[in-house]
Amino acid sequence: MLISVHLPKTAGSSFRKSLAEHFGERLFEDYGDRPINTPPFRRNLQALCRAMLYGAKSFRGIECIHGHFLPLKYAALRFRQQTRWVTWLRDPADRLVSHYHYFQRTYTPAAPSRLQRRMVEEQWSLERFCLCRELRNFYSQFLWGLPRGWFDFIGLVEHYAEDMRDFARALLGVALPMYEENVNADKQSRGYTVDPELRKQIEAWHARDVALYRQALARRQARLQAGTTSPDISSRL
Repeated sequence: MLISVHLPKTAGSSFRKSLAEHFGERLFEDYGDRPINTPPFRRNLQALCRAMLYGAKSFRGIECIHGHFLPLKYAALRFRQQTRWVTWLRDPADRLVSHYHYFQRTYTPAAPSRLQRRMVEEQWSLERFCLCRELRNFYSQFLWGLPRGWFDFIGLVEHYAEDMRDFARALLGVALPMYEENVNADKQSRGYTVDPELRKQIEAWHARDVALYRQALARRQARLQAGTTSPDISSRL
């Protein structure tokens, strides 16, 4: 069983399409939890309750689970069957800027998320969004409660094509097609940039996520120097 955690704005939609082509009906897409729109205590409690429930649930015919969820939700599966864990990271400042513009261009009054509604209707600046309490250490919030060293592979969005090839070869033993989904077509013209001073503030406010990203980057470099796709890439998370 492959457990794929889709952290928002980290190429997860592109990755999902590749997984869907490989696994077909053996892929279960789990996007119902909406973690960003759930208060932390309730979100964490829900993950714990689901972990106990899914510890006894049958996933017959399913070989991959992919979506927006706290990975703790599926932790019990590790003790019932062989599981492999994967996720993707992106420079935290760049991810936040991408998330900000995504919220702006996809906003609809009909069914917005609570955070998206506040951001758009209150006309938040980029700085306010990047330094808001709700998104502080976003990666760490998603990975809450997960034991260390469970991820077999962490790809980096900045090196998507190369890391995708390494992931497919190491964990699936095949080559996967690559796609570009949910990409802002106007990104080239607008050029997502972050003022150096704001970047410093972001890195200070999201220090845990920055440390996590830099550690994954260093381990990726070590993997490349060794010429192998190293498992347990997050053993020190």
